[in-house]
Amino acid sequence: MTDTSYVHRLKAGASGKPIFFTFHGTGGDENQFFDFAVRLLPDATIVSPRGDVSEYGAARFFRRTGEGVYDMADLARATEKMAAYVSELAAQYGASQVLGLGFSNGANILANVLIEHGDLFDAAVLMHPLIPFQPKDNARLEGRRVLITAGERDPIAPSPVTKALAGYFARQDAEVTVEWHPGGHDIRPNEIEAISKFLVPYA
Repeated sequence: MTDTSYVHRLKAGASGKPIFFTFHGTGGDENQFFDFAVRLLPDATIVSPRGDVSEYGAARFFRRTGEGVYDMADLARATEKMAAYVSELAAQYGASQVLGLGFSNGANILANVLIEHGDLFDAAVLMHPLIPFQPKDNARLEGRRVLITAGERDPIAPSPVTKALAGYFARQDAEVTVEWHPGGHDIRPNEIEAISKFLVPYA
């Protein structure tokens, strides 16, 4: 049987409310966005897994061979494991909706779960994602809500690649919004504001 478990933090929410998963960036852990998620959706069940891959001691959700060069076999493994994990917990907590938020490497695993399992998440926040390949079409993304936040001068997630990902989701008939700031691979106040507004329907 495949292992679908992660070290994680979890706060059980109110019955009939959403379940909200947060995914940290490289070197982060289950604490990185946990309190932020609790503040955003205090009644939701909050789940923050820790990546199960170590890159020189830094936790990640899948392996890479260099900056922006993914181990595609491990990305496939990690995506299927994460999809099973999300499905299991969403069912266990009787979630009304499944929401996700990820930053950097966490945004990448979340984005690839969306690409492969279009209707698993009802809404997703991708903060500074990098999908350096052409994703396959997935009709199940139709009507899903996606917020992408990005830096115009982000050296890790360059703006043309961000725009390509937004275009991909738009072509799948997802409801996609992009929030830019003029900086790099850092989180700015306008991103936080955009995320808060995006999640209002689930509060």
